[in-house]
Amino acid sequence: MPKMKAAIFVEKGRIVLDEKPIPDVGPLDALVRITTTTICGTDVHILKGEYPVARGLTIGHEPVGVIEKLGSAVEGYKEGQRVIAGAITPSGHSYACLCGCGSQDGVGTKHGFKAMGGWKFGNTIDGCQAEYVLVKDAMANLSPIPDNLTDEQVLMCPDIMSTGFSGAQSGRVRIGDTVAVFALGPIGLCAVAGAKLMGATTIIGVDTVPARLEVARTLGADHVVDFRQGDPVAQIMALTDGRGVDVAIEALGTQGTFESALRVLRPGGTLSSLGVYSSDLRIPLDAFAAGLGDLKIVSTLCPGGKERMRRLMEVCGSGRVDLKPLVTHRFKLDDIEAAYELFANQRDGVLKVAITP
Repeated sequence: MPKMKAAIFVEKGRIVLDEKPIPDVGPLDALVRITTTTICGTDVHILKGEYPVARGLTIGHEPVGVIEKLGSAVEGYKEGQRVIAGAITPSGHSYACLCGCGSQDGVGTKHGFKAMGGWKFGNTIDGCQAEYVLVKDAMANLSPIPDNLTDEQVLMCPDIMSTGFSGAQSGRVRIGDTVAVFALGPIGLCAVAGAKLMGATTIIGVDTVPARLEVARTLGADHVVDFRQGDPVAQIMALTDGRGVDVAIEALGTQGTFESALRVLRPGGTLSSLGVYSSDLRIPLDAFAAGLGDLKIVSTLCPGGKERMRRLMEVCGSGRVDLKPLVTHRFKLDDIEAAYELFANQRDGVLKVAITP
């Protein structure tokens, strides 16, 4: 049986490059040869044992590649075509999908809903930090890459861009809004860009890494707050003359950032949560206005599917957002263990790494 290289979860603290069989293609599947992929913060949660997956699973959920082989029932695509697939790969036909909630796709379950069910790559099926990945429900998930866009230009679309933008969308950012984004990693930086596209006129980025604060400014942040220079809540309340923000986007997944995001909301504001949390959250009574402040808390797993990917690539092609600066390091697949070591420890100013064959 032909083999391929793949980054495999072995145990807590160990993701290693090994060999696995190249997957067989079913009638509705497509086999995609990976040309570029990357490492996500969620992969680091898996590495650290903070999010459980099966031993032997291929990790990764951000594929850019070329169709190697199509299933017998797949129509509208051709072998050799450049494509991406979202980190979220909904079936397209479950009850969740048909009510617009594809990220919670419960295909095969009694009622058609399953929490995080749309996230399959590197979670419940083999992912794309490999030479090949099998894309299920290919006609719902493969989106052709326009000829004028490079792999690195669309590399953020499958997850980081989709997630960051969805933070602004779920928060219902409106023209003239004031928005605070807590944690300016790749997702938070994309949330800044998304908030600007949706019409926010005052955007405040919160972090402590000078390079990230600077990138946030280039993507649309009007103010940046370094939380090591003082309480970020106090700094944001001063910037807003005590009013607070209309929308606060939490993009890290800690009690501290969640609570700070809640405390800077104006009455009736929205906390849009994107973080992956590894412990219980506490909602302070005063920040929650005893439950009477008309506050809204919404969480989001990024949308997927081919139409979402098409729209994001249209944004990339339009020039309205340039996410190329987010790719700070490049590795070959053979060196992916070194890439994990760099990314997991956030060394050398890393934001995103590009992994190529």
